[in-house]
Amino acid sequence: MKLKLQTPIIIVNFKTYLEATGRRAVALAKQAEKVSKETGVYIIVVPQCVDIVRVAEAIEIPVFAQHIDPIRPGSHTGQALSDAIKESGAIGTLINHSERQMKIADIDAVVKMVAEKELISCVCTSNPPISAAVAYLNPDIISIEPPELIGSGVAVSKAKPEEVSKTIQLVRKVNSEALLLCGAGISSGEDVAVALKLKTQGVLVASAIVKAKDPYSMLLEFADATKQ
Repeated sequence: MKLKLQTPIIIVNFKTYLEATGRRAVALAKQAEKVSKETGVYIIVVPQCVDIVRVAEAIEIPVFAQHIDPIRPGSHTGQALSDAIKESGAIGTLINHSERQMKIADIDAVVKMVAEKELISCVCTSNPPISAAVAYLNPDIISIEPPELIGSGVAVSKAKPEEVSKTIQLVRKVNSEALLLCGAGISSGEDVAVALKLKTQGVLVASAIVKAKDPYSMLLEFADATKQ
């Protein structure tokens, strides 16, 4: 049975940073779990595929994969199979991150596959028209992330609030169910608060947490901002 999501959501993408690799992935995930339990805010962690098992076994908060390929079991060396991702302990996956972009037909295939496996789909999109197109595919979550702002420290919720608002408008014309998140450049609690004021249901973050000198304090700042 697919897990029911709570909002607001903070999704932390570990990417392939050394600070969130192997045993450090587990340590960071435990800090995220601590903040989630202390604040009641729903936090999801997204380690590398090779770390999903160890992270999922160490924590109780949800774990996502960073990617799933549009494949069925068989001869697909080096690709990520939905069945394997589920058995590893993940309850969902990112799809079409700007660093792992996919064709729309492949996005459609993966959204359907993860639904079959009762996993949660979070599709990343770069602009309002693409967000609207993805909305037709009925993912669980859509995260708007202009690629030029990713890792920039400049939040999309501040730099391009009109992009967020336009995305919400277009998506809601065709899909009333998908949760909408802000990604790209989210680097402070204020950025999180602004994103929620724009009527999103959360944020997708990475370096601001993973590369922080004190990830726990930064996560706590983000979580507290969801309550403003």
